[in-house]
Amino acid sequence: MKHLKSSYKDLREFFDRMVSVRYIAEPLASFDSQAACNEVLTFMKNHDYDVVGIRREGSVVGYVKQSGLKNRNISQHLIPFSTADLLDDSAPLISAFSRMRQSPQIFVRVFGQVGGIVTRGDFQKAPVRMWLFGLISLLEMQLLRLIREAYPEESWKQLIASKRLNFAERILTKRRKRNEAIDLADCLQFCDKRDIVLKSAQLRRGSGFASEKECEDILKELEEVRNNLAHAQDIIKGFWPQIINLTENAEALLRQCEETTCAPVGTRHG
Repeated sequence: MKHLKSSYKDLREFFDRMVSVRYIAEPLASFDSQAACNEVLTFMKNHDYDVVGIRREGSVVGYVKQSGLKNRNISQHLIPFSTADLLDDSAPLISAFSRMRQSPQIFVRVFGQVGGIVTRGDFQKAPVRMWLFGLISLLEMQLLRLIREAYPEESWKQLIASKRLNFAERILTKRRKRNEAIDLADCLQFCDKRDIVLKSAQLRRGSGFASEKECEDILKELEEVRNNLAHAQDIIKGFWPQIINLTENAEALLRQCEETTCAPVGTRHG
């Protein structure tokens, strides 16, 4: 049995300590509260900005939306910041996820003053991708551990299609030629692990899924996000705001898997 040295706690602690909101924030463009609306609107359209900050006495005290600007004094359109709008630049990156569920942007305080902004597009950046890929990779490792426990001696073979099994065997042959110390289970892809868990009631229960449908839906979505991450594809389009819920589901699922052990079911179908 291969023992896993990485855990959700380790991953979360690393990101909470080392990766803050400042790593995905962008500078917030701002205008004096006496600026003319047409000037601000032209700037926003030219730069494709949905919002800009508004300054009074040198400090950014609120913002305006491009969609709400009319031809009058900019201060008449000012929207004051609420507590829910703001995060310190030193706040953990992960704290931005829940904040972005209901809002298209978060404003970032730098040394106590608003000076940055995070929008949905910033969730395409490397730190977010690293968090999501690390989370899904750990989950994949835990699912493989549970598969090994529940189906020892490769008895899981009965639960995947012969085409997928042949594919894993070809990978094993190639990797052993490179003198890698692995077994057949190490050559399973995410989709294979998903199918094994789907076909095993014991694995579904152990992983904390309430139903087969929930298991299928969550694992298929995670697989799609994982593939998009691995191939540098868009992870926001078509996934927002579901990506936030999916991330929370993945965290809960990973914690559940780490706390679970599965008794062997031998060659019996789960």
